[in-house]
Order: sequence, then structure tokens, then C-alpha cells
Amino acid sequence: MKSTRKNFELRTKSQLFSDHLMISRKGEERIGDYLTVNKPKPQVIILGISESIGPFANYGRMGSEHSFNAFFKQFIQWPYQGQSFDVLGNITFIGSFPTQVEEASVLVEELDAFVLEVLRLNVSKDQLPIVIGGGHNNALPLMRWANEVKACKTVINLDAHTDCRAINRRHSGNSFSVALEEGVLENYHVFGVHAYGITPFMKDFIRKHHVNLTFFESYFGGEVLASDVLDVFLHAKGPVGVDLDMDCMANMPSSASSPSGWSLDEIRNIIRLLPNQPLAYLNLTEGAANNAEQERTIGRALAYLCLDSFTPME
Repeated sequence: MKSTRKNFELRTKSQLFSDHLMISRKGEERIGDYLTVNKPKPQVIILGISESIGPFANYGRMGSEHSFNAFFKQFIQWPYQGQSFDVLGNITFIGSFPTQVEEASVLVEELDAFVLEVLRLNVSKDQLPIVIGGGHNNALPLMRWANEVKACKTVINLDAHTDCRAINRRHSGNSFSVALEEGVLENYHVFGVHAYGITPFMKDFIRKHHVNLTFFESYFGGEVLASDVLDVFLHAKGPVGVDLDMDCMANMPSSASSPSGWSLDEIRNIIRLLPNQPLAYLNLTEGAANNAEQERTIGRALAYLCLDSFTPME
């Protein structure tokens, strides 16, 4: 399956396994073993996206095209523990990489349409999609799908940035501003924004659209992220989408990595709240691996976060 202009392709699960060696142990069922067996309709659908077109169009660093494969390499080796899920495949960029941000923005619009088409064809209302990899541009088609299929109009974004930049062209920094202007998103809650990165345009846009923003620096004073997240679920009318930009964590390999942020364990504590909540989707985005050490770090971090989101705490 390819996008309209054939710059993106959905690689199937079987194609993914042909690219990754899985080491089996006698008497142990691995996730990779579980995924190779036909099963009833899964509760969770995992979709990879391997592209850095969106971050490039937003003047970001490359690497997000590698994070899903880093995740899959780790994920299939872990023991299977009875959860209900499947891997749909991996949307991969197969075109010629652009040299100008304007060219990249055209490709982002093509990807927007393709991601939405893939979700419409393969994920039902009663299933939870988890999108892993790529830029934060992919939040927009996810929100469009969730609004259309699940009547979801509320989203939580754990992010060092608002992603409410101007809508002059598409890129990874304006998914939420487009969604708010379109009306597919009505209640936007962004937690962990770094205060020094806010522009005057963003301030005006946030006020205009009544965005619930909490700066990362505010949590220094004792604000508890878990209670903020749970409060959104408590008051939302309908299911809630959750976006997690990997740059909200300190020293995490990401498109806009920073030495300041939450720890992986602090974020895992939040994601482990989700199995008991009406979750519309989970988007694990902007991981960017550019060497073997970063690949292992981002791959294992994404595998933890993915499993945390649908494995109930005992």
C-alpha cells in the first residue's frame, strides 16, 4: 500500500520480520513468537512511522526515521505476557529526500492523508492505535481519525514545546494549531513546555484557543503531573488522545533533545495510568537515534512506554 504520490509505503508485519533477526529461547514465548501467530481481533494496534520529513520541514534534526525500527528490534525479543495486540506495519518514506523546507511541507501533507487512510482502513472504534516513530506532524492525522471515529476532541500532550506554530505550511511544529483551527481538537492540554521557548505568536494563539498549558518549570514547585493528567480524563467528554514527545525527557535521543526534562521513569509512571483510562490513541513521537547507543536507548524506552500503556498494573 502506497500514498497518492508514492512517496510513502506501508511495510507489512511480515516485511518487518524479514528485516529483523529474532533469537528464540526454548520454553520461552517472546513477543516476536506471539506476533507470528494468527490471533483474534487485538485490542491494541501498533503502527510504526519511519520519516523525518516533518522535523526537517520544522528545521529540526534528523533521526526520527530510525526510532520505530529501534523499537521493533527490542520489542520482539521481550517475553510475551498475555496482552492483546498486533503490529500493523511501518509507514516508510521511500521518495527522494527534499532539499528545501517548502518541498518537505508538501510531503508532510501527503503523509497526513496517507496516515489517515491507513488508520481508517485498519483500526476500528474499539481498538487502541499506538503510533511509534516519525515526527510530531503525525499527531494531526491521528487527531483527525480519533475525532472522526471516536468523537475525541480532547488531547494531552507531554512535550517541551506547544507545537502551536503558525499555519503557513505543514511541519512537525504545527499539528495542534491546525487541529484547533479545524475544530477536530477543542480541548488541548500541553504539560511540560519549556518556558524559554514560547514566542509571542504562540502566546496569542494559546490565549485565543484556551489552551491549558503548564510549563515544565512550574513542576519544580511541587505541581504533580499525574494529578494534572488524571484531571483531564476526569472532566473530558469522551475518550482522550495522548501524545508523548520524547523530548520531554532529559537527555533522551530526540529531534529536539535537551538536558532538562523529566526522567524516563517519571514518564513511565504517567503512561502506566493509561490502561485504566478512556484512551483514544497514544502517539510516541520524535525519538531520534543517530548511533548504536542512541538506538538501544530509544528502542528500549519506546518498548517500555508502549507496553506500559496497555498492561494494567497488578
